[in-house]
Amino acid sequence: MSTPVITAKNIHKAYKDLKVLKGVDLTITEGEIISIVGASGAGKTTLLQILGTLDKPDYTSDTELIINGQSVKSLNDKGLAKFRNTNIGFIFQFHQLLPEFTALENVCIPAFINNTSKSEAEKRAKELLDYLGLAERIHHKPNSMSGGEQQRVAVARALINNPNIIFADEPSGNLDSESADQLHNLFLKLRKEFKQTFVIVTHNHELAELADRTLTMVDGKIVH
Repeated sequence: MSTPVITAKNIHKAYKDLKVLKGVDLTITEGEIISIVGASGAGKTTLLQILGTLDKPDYTSDTELIINGQSVKSLNDKGLAKFRNTNIGFIFQFHQLLPEFTALENVCIPAFINNTSKSEAEKRAKELLDYLGLAERIHHKPNSMSGGEQQRVAVARALINNPNIIFADEPSGNLDSESADQLHNLFLKLRKEFKQTFVIVTHNHELAELADRTLTMVDGKIVH
């Protein structure tokens, strides 16, 4: 039987009077690729940010968020940041690469935060960039790389600390169709080779269809 890596129960989130999430229940198992779809404003990104511990739910007495066996609400901010850095990787639509740093330096940042030595971090980063077909680009800065190359650097950065969960928010939304297809196939390859779990918010039908499960959100709830 597959091991749950995320268990979320009764997840609510409101911003002042705007109720964004209205009691989401969700279990995601090890090695699954989950896509979350729905109209703009349905609560997809808010749910992703809460599952990824970038935001906190409005806790009620029966709200639970357990990731890799750890109850998230028992962690203080410092403990949460450390937990996130070692267990979770993020891929965003707009890469979020630092323009003044090279591909290699961008990839190393989460490892440095995790107190990995410079030599070890750079060795791992070079391995990842090589694996992703970017061996010739490691000393290039983002503005001299294509959108697809930048997104692969962002993928390497997400993988540097060997997290077992990757959250991706519209990861192919800023790419041309060929680069998007390459990214989608890369997710399947990573899951096969590294057994990672992927939770992906997307409007891309092809990416959604590659997932093991597609969850549709309507008005702050998962409807199917």
